[in-house]
Amino acid sequence: MAQLPDHDHDASLTETRIGSETVHEGSFLHVKRDTVRLPDGKLATREYVQHPGAVMVIPMFDDGRVLLERQYRYPIGRVMIEYPAGKLDADEGALACAKRELQEETGYTAREFLFLTRIHPIISYSTEFIDLFLARGLVEGEPALDDGEFLDTFITDVPQMFEWIRTGEISDVKTIIGTMWLEKLLSGAWQPAGEQQSTPASDA
Repeated sequence: MAQLPDHDHDASLTETRIGSETVHEGSFLHVKRDTVRLPDGKLATREYVQHPGAVMVIPMFDDGRVLLERQYRYPIGRVMIEYPAGKLDADEGALACAKRELQEETGYTAREFLFLTRIHPIISYSTEFIDLFLARGLVEGEPALDDGEFLDTFITDVPQMFEWIRTGEISDVKTIIGTMWLEKLLSGAWQPAGEQQSTPASDA
């Protein structure tokens, strides 16, 4: 089995920030332009988007089927199939965000949340990370969408998810990675990366 590279040698690849300016400051995203010193001592410019981070929840029913959303994504101009997800609010933990987004977008609560992993979907120009959770013990309720938020929810199974991934009907990277994780969990090949977090029945 291949071994991970020795991180003691990371210094030979690391860029050091020596200056920074804000190019654009929006209500959600900030665009930064930094001056960095390269490993060989030369200077370069790096432009990137500062993102507060997000979570994605895979809501799984007892029979192994999953709850999904259809939502219009303006930047690419099409309706996408995704798992429930959303950005972290200020000073909000990932688990609290996962519970909030699941209930607000779908109406469902869950008796158990399992942290799976953290992914970095756009490493070339964004600081964004997404923490992935599996939600089990689903209890149906009423959604509470944000003003201006429109989406549909539906239920399907994992084989159908992989067929949609194969055909390109699903192209959202976080949803693809989450489905891969789910298949590995259901087969017993992988175990959750983090400990389970149970929600008391009174909080569900």
